[in-house]
Amino acid sequence: MAKNGTKIKINGDKTKRTLYEKFFKRFFDVVLSFLALLILSPLFLILFICSKIFIHGKVIFSQYRPGKNGKVFKLYKFRSMTNKTDKDGNLLPDKDRITKYGKFLRKLSLDELPQLWNILKGDMSIIGPRPRLVKDMIFYDKQFLKAYEIRPGLTGLSQISGGRSEASWQSIFEKDLEYRNKITFWGDVKILFGTVKALFKSDSASGGAGEGNREYYYADELVKTNKISPEQYDLGLKMAEEIINNNGSVIYFKELHNKIEGE
Repeated sequence: MAKNGTKIKINGDKTKRTLYEKFFKRFFDVVLSFLALLILSPLFLILFICSKIFIHGKVIFSQYRPGKNGKVFKLYKFRSMTNKTDKDGNLLPDKDRITKYGKFLRKLSLDELPQLWNILKGDMSIIGPRPRLVKDMIFYDKQFLKAYEIRPGLTGLSQISGGRSEASWQSIFEKDLEYRNKITFWGDVKILFGTVKALFKSDSASGGAGEGNREYYYADELVKTNKISPEQYDLGLKMAEEIINNNGSVIYFKELHNKIEGE
């Protein structure tokens, strides 16, 4: 692991935490996720069977994502893509592996339902910044890394503000930081209802990975716009893999940035 990583002190500029954030948010997460798992158990069974029919293989997809304070955890989803490979045995691009059934799951966010288990375990919250990829978050600026000190969410402010496919990466970071700085009960209720409303918009989800108004992977956007060099890109991917293998945490690495913020 590179030695220039910097732990981010994130509480100094944060507004005072509310009683809801300190004591009640986690309580509601546990109660509501437990009830949802019970109530939705028939739907889980239906989706399990459908996934076996239309996608084959393993039904649940798992992937390491950065959680609270960047600590990685294993996130669960219903699989929406096949494991089709090319003649050399390499996986085909995401857009060639997603199925019509997978697009249906994504459109209604049904693929996200297994994350109720992540919420019950304490990896996630119902409301919060969406858990991103390690290989993307490792390139986040100091300012925006601060937004991810809290538990990631099943849905969040950036999600109902065009964050699924329409918004730019910059606007997603700004919305996530806005949420992190003001967590209230009524704010979470509004986001929850806003999520339900967004699910039924025809343009609320991209049909497949990589479709939308921004690069699907933040690291790809940085290298394509010359904000990082190909060497930094490759180094970041190696560091991300090391963090995952060591069950580590995403922190700020100055060698992955051309400009060192605040220094």
